[in-house]
Amino acid sequence: MADNGRNAEGYGLLAPTLVVMGLALAAPLALMAITSLKDQSGIGFGQGWTLDEYGAVLGRASYRLLFLRSVAISAVVTLVTVALAYPMAYFVAFHARRKFFWLVALTIPFWTSYLLRVFAWKIILGFNGVINSGLMRLHLIDQPLGVLLYNPFAVVVTLAHAWAAFAILPIYVSLEKIDRSLLEAASDLGDSALRRFLRITLPLSMPGVIGAAVLIFVPTTGDFVTPSLVGGPAGTMIANLIEVQFNGVGNWPLGAALSLVSMAMVAVIAGLFVASARAAAKAVR
Repeated sequence: MADNGRNAEGYGLLAPTLVVMGLALAAPLALMAITSLKDQSGIGFGQGWTLDEYGAVLGRASYRLLFLRSVAISAVVTLVTVALAYPMAYFVAFHARRKFFWLVALTIPFWTSYLLRVFAWKIILGFNGVINSGLMRLHLIDQPLGVLLYNPFAVVVTLAHAWAAFAILPIYVSLEKIDRSLLEAASDLGDSALRRFLRITLPLSMPGVIGAAVLIFVPTTGDFVTPSLVGGPAGTMIANLIEVQFNGVGNWPLGAALSLVSMAMVAVIAGLFVASARAAAKAVR
């Protein structure tokens, strides 16, 4: 009876969270799954059920190419962001004296609106933006460069900056938890700084690196604001197509099918990445 009482108390404490998760996550996903199985009839839904939209998503080459482009851009964004965030997190964890000050300083730019930061990069990379104007004043170029904006490069740069804080903080937490006595012992045994980093610091910080990579890769694959503002036709991603299906042509079943298939594929890729990263970390140890 005591165990039943404790179980009931535990479920009671979890009930608000379960309700919120059910209404905010499970219910929308279930509604989207139902919508993807409906038959489009004019501007409304027909009475029947069909898998035709999933067949169109998986069978159309343009959709597959767009998804592969989205995954490739997100993978590059993840790699660039983690590579830039790791040295910052390492400095704060091992060398900075006022760590709270440095953490606040690193995150202050991200207190502003995401949309404002995207527009800021659009101005910086623009035809008459800061970079082109500076290069022309230095007489390094004769005319503005048109390759800085409306391409995958602009999307990668903007997304990498927008999600930098989500990479710095998890990596910093992992680095901060490393027992410094391990590094001292390795130093006493004759390991160089590079060897200590490769054998101790990097493997022990891999949970933070993996967490940061997943936190960046998953949402950036579904980002549509940045590609629509700075990507241009060459930087269009799968989320832009989904947004067009819902808000442009009104084909909700196809938009829902695209969303669910994209979510499933991203989940599989993220799962494979986490498994391979953990295996690599164990091998290094």
